[in-house]
Formats: sequence, structure tokens, C-alpha cells
Amino acid sequence: MSERFRVVPVAAHESAFGDETDGDTVFDAGVGEGERAERRGSVPILQYSREPNKYGDGNPRESSPFIHNTDDYKGTLYDGKNMALFEEEMDSNPMVSSLLSKLANYTNLTQGVREHEEADEDEGAKKKTVKSPQMGTFIGVYLPCLQNILGVILFLRMTWIVGTAGILESFIIVSMCCSCTMLTAISMSAIATNGVVPAGGSYYMISRSLGPEFGGAVGLCFYLGTTFAGAMYILGTIEIFLTYIVPSAAIFKAEEKALEAEAMLNNMRVYGTCCLTLMAVVVFVGVKYVNKLALVFLACVVLSILSIYAGVFKTIFEPPVFPVCLLGNRTLQNHGFDKCMKTDIIDNVTVTTRLWALFCNGPELNASCNEYFSLNNVTEIQGIPGLTSGAISENMWGSYGPAGMMVEKDLPSVPAIASPQDKDMPYVVNDITTFFTLLVGIYFPSVTGIMAGSNRSGDLRDAQRSIPIGTILAIATTTIIYLSCVVLFGACIDGVVLRDKFGDSVKGNLVIGTLSWPSPWVIVIGSFFSCCGAGLQSLTGAPRLLQAIARDGIVPFLEVFGHGKANGEPTWALLLTALICESGILIASLDAVAPILSMFFLMCYLFVNLACALQTLLRTPNWRPRFKFYHWTLSFLGMSLCLALMFISSWYYALVAMLIAGCIYKYIEYRGAEKEWGDGIRGVSLNAARFALIRLEEAPPHTKNWRPQLLVLLNLDTELSVKHPRLLSFTTQLKAGKGLTIVGSVLEGTYLTRDTEAKQAEQNIKSAMSAEKTKGFCHVVVSSNQRDGISHLVQSAGLGGMKHNSVLMAWPGNWRQSNDPQSWKSFIETVRETTAAHLALLVAKNVDSFPHQERLSEGTIDVWWIVHDGGMLMLLPFLLRQHKVWRKCKMRIFTVAQLDDNSIQMKKDLQMFLYHLRLNAEVEVVEMHDSDISAFTYEKTLVMEQRSQMLKQMQLSRTEREREAQLIHDRNTASHAALNDKADAAPERVHMTWTKEKFFTERNRNREHNATMAVRDLFNMKPNQSNVRCMHTAVKLNEVVVNKSQGAHLVLLNMPGPPRNRGGDENYMEFMEVMMEGLNRVLLVRGGGREVITIYS
Repeated sequence: MSERFRVVPVAAHESAFGDETDGDTVFDAGVGEGERAERRGSVPILQYSREPNKYGDGNPRESSPFIHNTDDYKGTLYDGKNMALFEEEMDSNPMVSSLLSKLANYTNLTQGVREHEEADEDEGAKKKTVKSPQMGTFIGVYLPCLQNILGVILFLRMTWIVGTAGILESFIIVSMCCSCTMLTAISMSAIATNGVVPAGGSYYMISRSLGPEFGGAVGLCFYLGTTFAGAMYILGTIEIFLTYIVPSAAIFKAEEKALEAEAMLNNMRVYGTCCLTLMAVVVFVGVKYVNKLALVFLACVVLSILSIYAGVFKTIFEPPVFPVCLLGNRTLQNHGFDKCMKTDIIDNVTVTTRLWALFCNGPELNASCNEYFSLNNVTEIQGIPGLTSGAISENMWGSYGPAGMMVEKDLPSVPAIASPQDKDMPYVVNDITTFFTLLVGIYFPSVTGIMAGSNRSGDLRDAQRSIPIGTILAIATTTIIYLSCVVLFGACIDGVVLRDKFGDSVKGNLVIGTLSWPSPWVIVIGSFFSCCGAGLQSLTGAPRLLQAIARDGIVPFLEVFGHGKANGEPTWALLLTALICESGILIASLDAVAPILSMFFLMCYLFVNLACALQTLLRTPNWRPRFKFYHWTLSFLGMSLCLALMFISSWYYALVAMLIAGCIYKYIEYRGAEKEWGDGIRGVSLNAARFALIRLEEAPPHTKNWRPQLLVLLNLDTELSVKHPRLLSFTTQLKAGKGLTIVGSVLEGTYLTRDTEAKQAEQNIKSAMSAEKTKGFCHVVVSSNQRDGISHLVQSAGLGGMKHNSVLMAWPGNWRQSNDPQSWKSFIETVRETTAAHLALLVAKNVDSFPHQERLSEGTIDVWWIVHDGGMLMLLPFLLRQHKVWRKCKMRIFTVAQLDDNSIQMKKDLQMFLYHLRLNAEVEVVEMHDSDISAFTYEKTLVMEQRSQMLKQMQLSRTEREREAQLIHDRNTASHAALNDKADAAPERVHMTWTKEKFFTERNRNREHNATMAVRDLFNMKPNQSNVRCMHTAVKLNEVVVNKSQGAHLVLLNMPGPPRNRGGDENYMEFMEVMMEGLNRVLLVRGGGREVITIYS
């Protein structure tokens, strides 16, 4: 039991170093005042106790000195004592004692247990006590890994691989594959000891190290590998059953030798489907039965291995008798005859044998026989010559060949002309074309299963110690077994028997069984039950892996497979696993299924190594594995070896596996749930971003690399929702998905009082960005006023070289109706600040009428190029037309010619300029000759100035009223104070020369006089000549633009700068309104003072 502190009372007169009171008397921290008064002779101390924890367990309902109490215990003895300084922190953060208590009581629940407990709790039942895990390294990791690694390939294909590839090349194959798994185990040990690994095992490790995209892709590949492994084990089980145990049970029988292979595949399909159905039912009924049989299956594997070694050493003294019949140098199938001879002498009479009948037309001595049979003699050799026979030198080199090639021994023979009948003769032949890379793909599944320990991490007493030791020891053990088997098989068994995949030359015995002691049936029965157990384990583990992936929620279409029975058993995942497994069984060939699952396992191991290497190189603070014997170079070597083995085994399977993983990755990236697991890929992105930002900050971008990096200024309504979401749509269309976008907004107030609203506003903006498909960053600033907030955004948004170079905002359309002039004044100040900061400015008028996602029909984007702004006016339409919304629109460029300009030459020059810029656009030169200022322009200017003057007077009168009200308030306050001070003094007569009535009369008389003078000034004023000229320009330009571009989808105009004198700001807004009057969609563009487009490559 973990050690705990508790509080006990001690008498006041006792010394702190004196005898302690009885430990059974626990001090009640929640006593009332009365009880405390009775105990005033005692003080509390902390006593170290080994009893169950009563304080600091994280339950806020208990009175505890270590946790902030949610109940209002006024009488708590600890109020204002030990932890008064941290009272506010204890509202949200636990004390250290509470945290340690939670960690001490933590239990690694195996998958399905937690859900089962929650279901019981919902039903109102008593929560079950979870026993603490007690499995050690040997039982929990070593033996499961041993059982999963040693399996079907060792028993059914190992001898054939040694015979086909030779001892040397087989040694290379085994060494490569075992080195791959050993390096992967080292990486896996580092990851598994870097914290607790819950249910999900390898999937959990990869996903939390490489992120949801890689985790989901590799997790599903590992799931497919485990599922196909189940199919391979079932096929191995059926092959043993039909070939070596009950050959007569075959449903499909071939009448001709050429059809035997097809008949065997059909038998495998039928029996495999039945076996899969039976195993799925067993797994569905209860996993506990599978777990109970696990030890039986493990015992079968161990006994089979021991019997092999016993048989090998027995061959030194007494090799087993398994004769092999050769015709010339060709190996014969020992099925249809009993004696290895052409003729036999019975009662001094020479008679033909059953072997003769296989090669000749009849039993007569003069019958017509196969030519090769007639020219060559029959010899009998020992299939198991023994360890000291020297067979090792014969089997040192490989013997590859095409399908149908006869298995021959290196003996002299008389060649014969090949005939079509040779394929029907009882020769032992290759059933498939053999080559080195094929054998690598078939062998690799025999070294998989190294994840068995990490998958059981929840059942281990000390997972961080057991997983590395148990896994590495299991791989070392199996590596020694495999390498020794390669040498021993090559030294003990004749080459033709090794290359005989199904043991036809030794009367249909399992080849590895011929070597075992005391009987071949030990291996046959042992391998049969071993394959059954491995198949059941795969059908048990694969659905749970799929369930773990589904419950993570990263792959939306898999969520249904996260559900199951009430106790958490994955019913739907088991059904899908059985269906996928059936597809592997329908392939029906063990040699064809093995490379498929090799791909998926190799991909999983590759990413385990990548995860370890990334975490090591990134040096993240949380990367602190207890397993220290790892290095990033080992991880990269393991990753490279995995990749090499994938393409060595089967390059087209490797490409298909990568394509599947890539499709899953992209699907999760675009449709999956956003997860932040602190993974290595996020760390790589962070490091890459930091490196790129540092490089970008060295110099401004070249003109060829310039693109609009937008700061979008949004306005929010009273509910903190975006007022103009179409501004975000336009941002997406303008960038065509590229470049930086920072969406900013300002809230008035202080951050301490409006932090919640700021977070809500940021969330609303992000939702609007998602709805409008705008990719970028969001930044909400809380400032004392709107003007300062926008100024802060313009100055400080962005980071390093990734700063905005353009500002996009909406035109304040209702500025005339607004009572508050700060709205349009803030707009003009923003224009001035962007100019001072050398930023481009884009202002969209009627932005709510801009297109959303609907594609525009054929139309035009009209550019009115009045002054040169660095090329912004020509670049923006080009960028817009890259987006599908504006793709059908044509670009037209209008420029204005003055009186002394040559319009024809201007058009030619502009066309040549556009040609060099590689821009397709129609060009038109509009002539604007000097003309007299019309009465309409004069009158419009006069009305504008009169309106401006009236608004100023109204604002002034409002200010005067506020000042008078404040003056009266101050006078009243002062008079009350004087009366209070002189209440006790003798009354003194004071003559009031300024009465209240006199004050109001004088004020009204002055106001009437000022109003009369103001009205007279308004009607007598004359417009400013500068304003008249500006209004004339705006009116004339508006006439031309409306005449040419009223039907355009979008009109781009040069935006003139505001006046230097701030007194004319309101007139500037009027000029802008006149210039844009009658146009639907307008984008005002103001360059940032640098060239943004170039004619050079």
C-alpha cells in the first residue's frame, strides 16, 4: 500500500520532538468552532501513515488540506495557514499530493475493461475491482513473442527455402529479416518505455509518435497485415490437414496430374472458409477460451522445436530411414509404387513393378516405355543422410528454376528428348517459379509477431522494463533457432528432399517431420495446433486493433466498428476482419498470401523506426525513454532495411501497400478529426517552420516570388459573428489557396474583462473561415478603442518573414448614416497607416454581393489603370482567374489618356507590355480631355461642404451641451460641500450676482445668436476650389467607368490617397463615393510602393 500523510492532534504542552499520540486518532479538519474550543489544548501535525489515502485523492467533496475545497468550510483549521498563498491556483490546479495519489492508484486497464466497467456503472451495479496486473517479463512478453514468431513458415516452408536458396543465401535471408526485426524492436522499446502504452499497442505508439494521419494509415496497414496473417495461418492449418493428416478428406480430386494444383486450391478454399467460420464463432463466443488455449498452443510449438533438435542429434548415430527413389538424376514421387526398381525377381521369374506401369504402356517387358525411363537406371538414396554425411557441401548453393522444372540431383544421367508426356510422369517438380526475392517475401512472415509484448502492455507488472527485455530476448532466441535450422537442415537432409515442398519423394511426409524424433507425427500434430492457435490469436487481435483505431475517431467511416457488445467485445470489427480474411483464403496459396502480409508488416515496422528516429533527432522535452540502448542511426538503418525488404520481396505489392497507406493518409488529412497528440510530425513541422522563417527573414522576397500575403480586417456584430463572410470567400479566391492569410478583428475594452468574448470571437471567425474554405490564421485583439486595435494588427501581425504585405478590408458603406464619425475616421487612418508601412491596400465595396462558391458565367474583370502602383492592378485579376469562380471571366484593361497623349501609341505600348508580362487582356485607351467644370459638379461640391459644416456644428453643439451639464454638476457638488462645511458657523448674508435663471437666459441668447450666424454662413459660403477640382475628377471618371464597365463582374480602380490635412477627411470619403457610384462590385487597390510583377523570367 502506498504511503500517505495524515493529520493528528498533539497536546499543546508536548514538545514537537516528544512522544506522538496514538496514530488511530485522526484529526478532523472539518470540526466546528465548539469542538475546536474543546481541543484548544492541541495543535495539528502531519503523521506519516501507511493506511489508505484519506486526503489528496482528487475528490473535492472531501475536506483536505491539499486540495481547494469547493464546499464553504468556514471552520476549516487550514484557512489562511499553510497554503493561503496558492488559494487561487488550487481552484484549477491540483496539489502535488493529489497528483501523486492519482498516479499511485492508476491501473493499466486492458482494452474493453473500461467500457465494461462504464456499462456496469450506468446500470447501477457496483463497480468491479480491477486487479493490478501481475504478469512478468517471461510470461507476459517473452513467451507470447516466441509463440507469435515461431509458426507456419518454419514448419511448412523453411526446408524448401533452404533447399532452393542454398545454405548461404538462406543465411542471408534469415539474417536480413531478423536484423530488421531486431532494429525495429530496439526502436519500439524506446517508444514503449517513453510513457504508458495503453490498449492498441503498436498502433498507439505510432499514432502518438507520428500523428493521426500516419498513425491511422499505418494502423490500418498493420490491421490488414494481422488479418492476412490470420488467413495465412488458416491456409497453413488446412495444408497440414489435407496434405499430411487426412489426404483422403479432399473434396476435389484431380484425374490428371496437371489439374492437381487447381484441385488442391479449391479444397483449400472450401476447408479454409469452414475453418474461418468456426474460429470466428469461437472468438465471438468468448475470448477467454482463446486465452485458455494459448498455453496449449505454446506447448505445441516448444515441443515441436525440441523434437527437431532431438532428431538432428539422433542423425549422428542413427539417421531415420526415408528412402528417395531417383530415375537417372530425377526425383520421383513415392506415391504409386512400393519398390524403387523397374523389375523384380519373384520365384526366379522377372516381373515388372508398379513403377514400370507408371512409365510404360503395359506390364510386359517388351512394352513401349518413356524414353528417359528406358535410358536411365533407378537408384535409391537416403533422404536423411545425417549430420556427418557431408550433405552440407551439396546444399551450400541455391537451385532456382521456373515452374514445372524437375527436382534433380547432381548425378550422371543419359539425356532424352523432352516429350509432352513428361509432365504426366510422377516426377517431383517446382510448383512455382523460384527466385531469391520471392523467398524473402515468403520467409519474412516467420519473423513477425514482435509486437505481441507491447500489445499486452496493460497486463504487465512493469511494462517499461518487461517490453524491451522480453521482446529483444525473444527475437534473439528465434534468430538463433532460425539460423541454426538453416545450417542443420542443410547438413542433415538431402538436397532433393529439401526442394520437395510437399514431401512427395518421402511418401507424402512433412519434410521437417522426417527429421524429428521420436516420430514425424510430433511435428505434424504440433504444427497443426500451432497454426490453429496463431489463427485464433490473429482473429482476436485484429478486431481489437480496428476498434482502437475506430474509437480514436480519426477515420470517420470506421466509427461503426468502434461499437460492440456490452462488455466491449468488437462484434462489427470481428465481422469485417472475417470478411477480409476470407479474401485471403480465396487466394488459397500460402506462397501468394505471405508476401502480401509481409508488405503491411514491413510498412508498420518502417514507421516504428521512423518514429523513434524523429523523436530522437527532434530532442523533444518529453522524449525520455527508460530504455537507453538506442540511437537514431540504428532507427534509420532499420527503416532503410524495411524499405529495401519491401521492394526486394515484391516491388508491385510494395507500391500497392504504399498507395493504400497514402490514400488513407490523405483521407484522414482532409476528412478525419483534428487530433493534437504531441507527435513527431508536428515537431518536424515546427522545426521546418522555424528554419524557414529564419531563412525568410534574411531578405525581402524577390519580385518573382511576390504574392499577396493578406491581413483581412473583419468587423463583428454584437453577437461576435462575422459581418461580411464574403470577404473571406474573396480572400480564398484571390489567393487560389496559396500565400499567407491572417484574419484579424478588434474588440473594444480590456483583455482581463473581455478574454472570454475574445476567445468566442476567435472561434466564430475560425468557423466562418472553415465554412468559406479559407486557410489561414486568426488573431483577435482586445484594445481600448477600435483605432488602436487595428493599428496594432497592422504593425504586429505575422512572424518574421511571414508577415502580411497587403491589407484587405470592406468599404464602410453606411458611413453617411452613422452618428459616430469614428467609423470612417478609423477607415481613413488605416489607409494612412498601410501607406506608411508600405503595405498594399485592397478595399472591397458591396462585398456582400461578391460571389461565394458559384461559378460566374462569361463576363469581364475590368481594370482601370490610372496611375502605376507596382503592377498590383494587373496581378490581382490574373490571380482571381486561377480560381474556378472567376475562370470564365476575361480581363480588360482601361487606361486614361490626357490631352497631349498619343492614344494609339499608348495602346500599342500597353499591349506590348502585357505581352511581355504573359497576360492575356483586352486593352482600351479612354480619352479624358480637359473640360469646363459643370454646374452640377460645382453644386455637388457646395452641398458636400455645407453638409460637412452642419455636421461639425451639430457635433460642436452636442459637445457644448455635455460641457454645460458637467459645469452645472460641478457647481452643485461644490455648493453642497460648502454648505456642509459651514453648517455650524453663524449665518452670513451673501449677495448672489449670477442666478440660475440669469445663466439660462444668457445661454439661450448666445445660442440663438450663434445659430443665426451659422445658418447665414452656410448659405453665403463658397466651395473650396481644390475640392471643386477633386469632385470634377471624381464625377468625370465615374461617368467614363460607368459607361464602359457597368456590366462587368468586378471593377478594379486605383485608390487615391487621403489628404495630408485631416480636416478634409470627410470630403475624401465623398470623393470615393462619387467615383464608385453606380457600380456593383468594386475593388479599390492601393499599391505598397514596390514592384510586384516583372517581365523577366
